Amino acid sequence: MHKVLIANRGEIAVRLVRACADAGLASVAVYAAPDRDAPHVLAADTAYALGGDTPATSYLDIDAVLQAAVQTGADAIHPGYGFLSENADFAQAVLDAGHIWIGPPPAAIRALGDKVSARRIAKRVGAPLVPGTADPIDDPAAAVAFAHQHGLPIALKAAFGGGGRGLRVVHDIGAIPDLYAAAVREATGAFGRGECFVERFLDRPRHVETQCLADRFGNVVVISTRDCSLQRRHQKLVEEAPAPFLSQLQRDQLYTASKAILNEVGYIGAGTCEFLLAPDGTISFLEVNTRLQVEHPVTEEVTGIDLVGEQLRIAAGEALGYDDPPARGHSIEFRINAEDPGRGFLPAPGTVARIDAPTGPGVRFDCGVTSGSVIGPAWDSLLAKLIVTGMDRTHVLRRSARALAELRVDGIATTVPFHRAVVADQAFSGPDFDVHTRWIETEFGNQIDPFTAEAATADAGPVGYRDVVVEVGRRRIEVALPAELLDPPQPKPAHRPAAHRAAPASRRSNGGKPANTNGANGTGDTVVVPMQGTIVRVAVKEGQQVAAGDLLVVVEAMKMEQPINAPKAGTVSALDAEVGRVVSSDTGICEIKALP
Repeated sequence: MHKVLIANRGEIAVRLVRACADAGLASVAVYAAPDRDAPHVLAADTAYALGGDTPATSYLDIDAVLQAAVQTGADAIHPGYGFLSENADFAQAVLDAGHIWIGPPPAAIRALGDKVSARRIAKRVGAPLVPGTADPIDDPAAAVAFAHQHGLPIALKAAFGGGGRGLRVVHDIGAIPDLYAAAVREATGAFGRGECFVERFLDRPRHVETQCLADRFGNVVVISTRDCSLQRRHQKLVEEAPAPFLSQLQRDQLYTASKAILNEVGYIGAGTCEFLLAPDGTISFLEVNTRLQVEHPVTEEVTGIDLVGEQLRIAAGEALGYDDPPARGHSIEFRINAEDPGRGFLPAPGTVARIDAPTGPGVRFDCGVTSGSVIGPAWDSLLAKLIVTGMDRTHVLRRSARALAELRVDGIATTVPFHRAVVADQAFSGPDFDVHTRWIETEFGNQIDPFTAEAATADAGPVGYRDVVVEVGRRRIEVALPAELLDPPQPKPAHRPAAHRAAPASRRSNGGKPANTNGANGTGDTVVVPMQGTIVRVAVKEGQQVAAGDLLVVVEAMKMEQPINAPKAGTVSALDAEVGRVVSSDTGICEIKALP
């Protein structure tokens, strides 16, 4: 193995470039058009344009990625996480093309990537497991029948994929048809397949997991446990290692089940076995992520093991050469996402005007953006990760408060205010640790103000000459050109008719909070969307009567779906919404006229 193509973007691509350099390997970055000047492109030894300006037309285009490997002479491909990382067909295509695949065998990805199959494997090896359907369901009626048999809540889960995509928790049996449709739609958009299954949902569970490594000689080790209970929309925001407040019996259960599952499928490489831990101590297998995890740095920090470096060693055919390592100290990771916690964690695309990373002992900052980076609605909201390590959990929490106070991100809403609040919240930082996977949505006392600053425009560069990127044979080359050639007159911005705009949420009178976390804000009768995104469903028609809370449309941004509900009862009029339409924040989609 000599040259590794990194089939990803953002902070993980930067992380992989650095790991290749540490291992003495050359790196190749690939990029979509909006990422032409992204940090991972500048960091790699070679950069190659995939073409396209959306995930589907770039990083998810298998033929384009394989062509990039051929054109750049890469002999290995690392998929990172997300995108094609858990796509068995891609893994097989890489191997068939004669490249080294830095990941588990395609057969293992298929066996564990299908969550129904993974449940069967877990049951076969005796791993702890809650009731669930043996096969994917074909319609919402099957979910209703399951709920009648096993009770609520239940979880509707995409059979293929992870990261909270295609997952809906049902607390009201009447909501099953809409939630099933949403789960199928989201799973299809994220993974290309919409099959879903049903399982009993443990109420108020913690999310705990094991980071595992396996080599081609049959050795499987658990590097550490992690706790990832702080989530919103079933996607993680804060992770820590080792998982705190576990008994030795619980650790033994997690280690034993994880090794048995991975051994059963002949696993090779890095993988994570995820479990739910109920308040009564019940443990239930959740899924296996057949890839590197976003939260892998906390495990690295408490064990001293470079997980990406180990992936490269294992892919090159080397044996692990060690057993389960001991953990030392404690580490917490904070995901810095482009979301507004003061508005229910709504996605917040925009421009990063300035970003200043914290430093000092025990502080690591894995970042995929720079000042001036434009964060579009088609991409994931993760900007960076702050990882803080210290002697013990109490020490790390104090150090985290200091590092979060130093961190500065201007021009765009981020999750930083939430992180600053949560490290001071006794439910998370106190001795009784009382958080669970829905704690943010059900119990967190969110007093965070909505983001109000206008997005700043980054400095265009030095006067006189400006660096410009050109592509020759799809290879990236930088040249300097006179700035005056690059500054044509700017057209005046177009404005939508006033009838379809509303005052920004920050200027509405509601105590600094959005009027409705489902996005049904507006002035008078007008209903507006609270974020920039794409309409993926229109649930009403012109002239239709609706009740307060009825679904109007669904908007997707940064891989998250946001339902827009009616703020009051009335008749839908001036409907201006269609599937596929891109809308900006505070755009009016319809009016609700009160019934006479």
